[in-house]
Amino acid sequence: MLTAFARAFKTPDLRKKLLFTLGIIVVYRVGTHIPIPGVDYKNVQTCIEVAKGNQGLFGLVNMFSGGALLQITIFALGIMPYITASIILQLLTVVIPRLEALKKEGSAGTAKITQYTRYLTVALAILQGTGLVATARSGALFSNCQVANQIVPDQSIFQTIVMVVTMTAGTGVVMWLGELITDRGIGNGMSILMFISIAATFPSALWAIKTQGTLAGGWIEFGTVIAVGLVMVALVVFVEQAQRRIPVQYAKRMIGRRSYGGTSTYIPLKVNQAGVIPVIFASSLLYIPALIAQFSKGNSGWKTWVTQNLTKGDHPIYLVSYFLLIVFFAFFYVAISFNPEEVADNMKKYGGFIPGIRAGRPTAEYLSYVLNRITWPGSLYLGLIALVPTMALVGFGATGNFPFGGTSILIIVGVGLETVKQIESQLQQRNYEGFLR
Repeated sequence: MLTAFARAFKTPDLRKKLLFTLGIIVVYRVGTHIPIPGVDYKNVQTCIEVAKGNQGLFGLVNMFSGGALLQITIFALGIMPYITASIILQLLTVVIPRLEALKKEGSAGTAKITQYTRYLTVALAILQGTGLVATARSGALFSNCQVANQIVPDQSIFQTIVMVVTMTAGTGVVMWLGELITDRGIGNGMSILMFISIAATFPSALWAIKTQGTLAGGWIEFGTVIAVGLVMVALVVFVEQAQRRIPVQYAKRMIGRRSYGGTSTYIPLKVNQAGVIPVIFASSLLYIPALIAQFSKGNSGWKTWVTQNLTKGDHPIYLVSYFLLIVFFAFFYVAISFNPEEVADNMKKYGGFIPGIRAGRPTAEYLSYVLNRITWPGSLYLGLIALVPTMALVGFGATGNFPFGGTSILIIVGVGLETVKQIESQLQQRNYEGFLR
């Protein structure tokens, strides 16, 4: 693998792409440390020290922003608005016929959907930026910090507008940087920025576990976390690469004097067909009632129940709800992203068939049956991976800042494998051996 990296840097055009990507990453990381106008940087750092290891409701969003959210920087919203907009557009494609027609038009339709995604990203950035500024002004961003209500000294309307516009512009720049990596870098730009955001929080989180540990100066806790993380990475790599290959045979067709078809291929159905999206959906859904309870006044019964049961990551009700939501969203996302009837119709149109299965409706039923069978282990795997940090390391007190969480490991491994495959394909085009031999 190291030899392949060396060969990649020896190739002039590929070296330029890698260096360009690294330059964009540096710009992105610098932006995550530049505070927006109107924020008291000293008070923010004081509250971050108080909240270290217990980021509360904003832990997931802060992870996706590379720690920039709680520091209230120009890239505080990070890549999250774009991720949300992409997921919304993907879901609406199944519901709205116009979007479905655009998807079938090829590159022109895809470019139009991408444009809609950009507009929706800006709208979501304005909405999320307004919510973040309001939360920071009220002091709810750091609930246990005494100077939390002094983070934004000037609470005038003009200053609020400036802060929201700055964060929205920062989101636009992040989106532009990701598209630059896709066009002029090694590709997969948005995913690489997400990868960098999550990986950037690893060193501080690992060192916090070591400093908070009590066994052998914290080294036993540190070593245990590293060991559990390596096991999780190996498991995720194994499952992410696993797939069910359904053989497809194409009949021979004579057009004039030429023979077409007669080839055999397969349909790869991944065990984890939904990726990390069910985990994000489940986290977001559990985040909503806790957020409503945090901003509601009074001590009503429902607020007390939500505060006691749905805000603590190690509470049994939270764990069970989280697991069941992940399983549900795994089946839901697979059902809307993979259409067996459409696949069967396309196969029938081009003379393809599954050996032993009649073309048309029987093929669609067979694909649906196989997809449901492999989605069960995939959804259970996602649920277990997501719950490992809170269940396996609760004894070490590392549940609040455990770096090898399910969401982070799934994203890092998935993006890493995809990036390696892209570089490998470019190496193989130049007759070099790739990473995966």
